[in-house]
Amino acid sequence: MDFNSVSLARQVDFVFRQLEGELKDATAGTVLIHIRNNSVGKFGLRHHPIETKDGMIEVSGKGLTQSQVQAFRQMAIEALKYRKDWTHGEILYDFSVKPSTNSWSASVLYESNYNMATWNSRYVPNAKPQQLLREFS
Repeated sequence: MDFNSVSLARQVDFVFRQLEGELKDATAGTVLIHIRNNSVGKFGLRHHPIETKDGMIEVSGKGLTQSQVQAFRQMAIEALKYRKDWTHGEILYDFSVKPSTNSWSASVLYESNYNMATWNSRYVPNAKPQQLLREFS
């Protein structure tokens, strides 16, 4: 898939489809997506929790169902509407399933990243504020 010619929404859809097997039955975790030039660079899933008691792994409650994974994917795509004016960064989707009700919740965290190396050519050392305003206008 050539991500340079595909919208970010379609790329996020692709990411969630790739992670679907891992998301099914996951009780909590974070889907992370690294973005560079409005293209997904890498993505993954941090699973948690794996609980132990007396050195034995305990099986936690039920995780996300197939329909909840689909709803999660749709929510992730819809949440892109709130990302404004940045092309480099990370998107983190934290989720958890409440075992007692088998309902789920998620939150979205956007992190924009900027690289000063690309701005060095516009930086004018010892410039007066008026010069800087003209330079960056």
